[in-house]
Amino acid sequence: MKAVHFGAGNIGRGFVGLLLHEGGYDLVFSDVAAPLVDAINAASSYTVHEVGDGGTDKVVTGFRALNSATQQDELVDEISRANVVTTAVGPTILKFVAPPIVAGLALRDPSAPPLQIMACENAINATDLLRDEIKAQAGEAWDALEGRAVFANTAVDRIVPAQPAGAGVDVTVEPFYEWAIELPPFGEAPPHIPGAHFVDDLAPYIERKLFTVNTGHATTAYFGAEAGIDKISDVLADPAIAGKVAATLEETSALLVAKHGLDAGELAEYRATILRRFANPALPDTVGRVGRQPLRKLSRHERFVGPAAEAAERGLAVDALLAAIGAALRFDDTDDEQSVELQQRLRAETADEFTSSVTGLTQDHPLFARVSEVVAARQAERE
Repeated sequence: MKAVHFGAGNIGRGFVGLLLHEGGYDLVFSDVAAPLVDAINAASSYTVHEVGDGGTDKVVTGFRALNSATQQDELVDEISRANVVTTAVGPTILKFVAPPIVAGLALRDPSAPPLQIMACENAINATDLLRDEIKAQAGEAWDALEGRAVFANTAVDRIVPAQPAGAGVDVTVEPFYEWAIELPPFGEAPPHIPGAHFVDDLAPYIERKLFTVNTGHATTAYFGAEAGIDKISDVLADPAIAGKVAATLEETSALLVAKHGLDAGELAEYRATILRRFANPALPDTVGRVGRQPLRKLSRHERFVGPAAEAAERGLAVDALLAAIGAALRFDDTDDEQSVELQQRLRAETADEFTSSVTGLTQDHPLFARVSEVVAARQAERE
C-alpha cells in the first residue's frame, strides 16, 4: 500500500505520517521546502518523541520525499498509483495541492480502487474544500475522473510545538492524538489506519475539536501574550487566566450541547483533558507560535467568531468569547505578518469597518454590534 502526504512539516511527520506508517503504508512526502525534502531523503528513519505522561519514542521507516516544485512528474506518477492521499498544508494551500492530484487521477487506471483523499487541516470540512478545488481545476474532465477518487472529511488533533534546534527530521509531540474520519464515503473499504477511528457523522467531532482545542489554545495564547508570559504551560499556571480560558470553553461547550446534542458531562471531561494537555510542562510551546496568524483566527468560521456567532444566534452567552476576541486584538508580535497587519488595520479602519472586513459578520447579525464594541475599545486603548 502507498500513501502520498502533502506537507512534510512537523504535523505531517509527527502525526499523519506516523499513523500512515503504522497502518503499513509506503510513505511519500511532498513538500516545497528543498532543505526539508533533502533532509528527509538523507535519513533512513526518524523518531517521533512523545513527551509527557505515557509518552514513548516511535520510529518511522519506509518513507521518501519529493519536491513538489521541481519533481511534478514523479509526484503525479506516485499519486496515480497511490491508495491514499492526505494533506497537512493549511487550508489556504489546498488550491496548490489540487493540480497534481488532478493529473494523477487522469493517469490512474480506471479499474483500480478509488484513490482515498483526506485533508487533515484545522478547518471545517477541509476535504470538501480540496474536492471543490480539484473539481474546478479538472473542468470538463471531472466527469471522467470523479469515479477514480473518494473524499472523506477528517478531524485531527495533536499538539506539535515548535521543534528544538538541531532535531533534524525527528519530531517532538504530545502523547495524546485523535484522528476521526467520516466512514460513509468509503463504503465497505475504509483505509487501513489503526490509530484513526471512523464515524458515521463527523460534524460533531470536527466542531468539538475546533471549538474546544483550537479555541482554547488560541485563548490561552492571547491572554498569555497580554500578560507577558511566553510558554503556554506557564500561562495556565496563572489561576486568573486559567479561569478565563475555562469560561470561554464553557461557552463553546454550551453551543455544542445545543447544536449537536452532545452530553454536557462528557464535554466537561473533554475540556478538562484539553486543559491538562495545554498545561503539559514537557511541551516547549509558546504563545507566539500558537497565537500567530490572528487575522485568520478571527475570521468568520474560525475558532472565535464561528462559535460566538452561532451562540449569539441561539441567545447563548458569549461574554467570555468576546473577552478572548479582545485579547486577540491586543496580540502585537512584530515577527508575525498577520499581527502587524492586524494592528495597522485597527489604526486605519473604523470599528464597524474592521468588524465587517476581518470577522465577516454582517451588520444585522446579533453578534456584530458586540464585536464592534470590543474593536472600538481596543482602538481607544491605542490612542
